[in-house]
Amino acid sequence: MKKRNRKLGPSKPKAEETQEPRAIDGQRNYELQSQAVERLVNAEPGQVPEYSKEELTRYQSYRGFKLPELLKALLIKAWFAGAVCYFILWGLGAYVGGLLDMLFILGIVLGMVTDLLTNNVLRFMEKTPGESNRYLLVTHRGMVGFGLNLLFSLVIVVLVFFTYDFINRFLVTITSNPDNVLLGVEPILYGLFCMGFDMLLIGIKRLCAAILRDAKAAARGVAKKDGH
Repeated sequence: MKKRNRKLGPSKPKAEETQEPRAIDGQRNYELQSQAVERLVNAEPGQVPEYSKEELTRYQSYRGFKLPELLKALLIKAWFAGAVCYFILWGLGAYVGGLLDMLFILGIVLGMVTDLLTNNVLRFMEKTPGESNRYLLVTHRGMVGFGLNLLFSLVIVVLVFFTYDFINRFLVTITSNPDNVLLGVEPILYGLFCMGFDMLLIGIKRLCAAILRDAKAAARGVAKKDGH
């Protein structure tokens, strides 16, 4: 028994010596991590590093099947536009007699829904700041953005009306039955039409912006050549 005690006796200081460096290292790691968190919390918006979407999704715990961002945006736009058709066109259709009055009401309500609901839902779903701007016809906020959304929504409603009118006239020409309206207005197709024209206007806006950028770049190049 004495031999065992002698063998076990010297092992205690070694355990204590190995525990002390581990405790010191753990304290240092904790201090470094706490300092990094404090710097990130107190950093200004311009000092926060930007990360790509691939790098952000690499650390997500769930990587199952997800809908593409474009498809989500299209479904949200179509759903809100269809809801406007359901509650306004179907709900107030019997109380609003004039066609122009109904188109005006539809455009105003669609613009309010777009500015207050659709755009905010898309902004809420974005993973990086400004990611949803490519799906928005109007990226401005406040009263300017609200007014522009009303204006563009009126344009979209008028375009959808002429689309229905053109399709029905074409079907009447084919069937030779002028008294039968073959394509009535219902929320699903109405929402898809509104979404389609919304994305079409976004494409036109991007095209015009690209043309202006190219024109400015060309003008700067000519000015530099003349300067030399």
